[in-house]
Amino acid sequence: MRKTLIFLTCLLPSIAQAEIETGRDLMDAKKYQQAMQELLPAARSGNADAEELIGVMYAMGLGVERDDIRAFEWYLRASLKGHPGAQSGIGWYYEVGRGMPEPDLVRAYTWYVLSAIGGDPDAAISQEEVVKKMTPEQIEKAHILIDDYKAWLYPFR
Repeated sequence: MRKTLIFLTCLLPSIAQAEIETGRDLMDAKKYQQAMQELLPAARSGNADAEELIGVMYAMGLGVERDDIRAFEWYLRASLKGHPGAQSGIGWYYEVGRGMPEPDLVRAYTWYVLSAIGGDPDAAISQEEVVKKMTPEQIEKAHILIDDYKAWLYPFR
């Protein structure tokens, strides 16, 4: 029994990865509802890649009604696990203020910087555009948040 549990535990990451790859393939084929069904188990288990893809589906209305609140929440789950694409998505939501009372450039810049640290090449471009709209005080506030998150999300960088 113990060997079976260890074996199954070792398989779980590869099973989740297979679900995610199948989900991506279904999204590419524009079979969004099937993709959602494929991605949900991995996302509900905390897989950041699946969470980010579900965020994309809600943000763009792919197979579901566009829902900025749900998109943001799925992106946020993945972002807090260090997913750079989701972090960039969070930055965009804060920058444009979609689904929010108003834009928040401090948080937009914060998430774009974190995304760039995580390796998203487009985040640096977004970061450069947002900083042009910010006051020195806003930039200073953002760097305080970046330092807080960076130490937690990327402790070895």
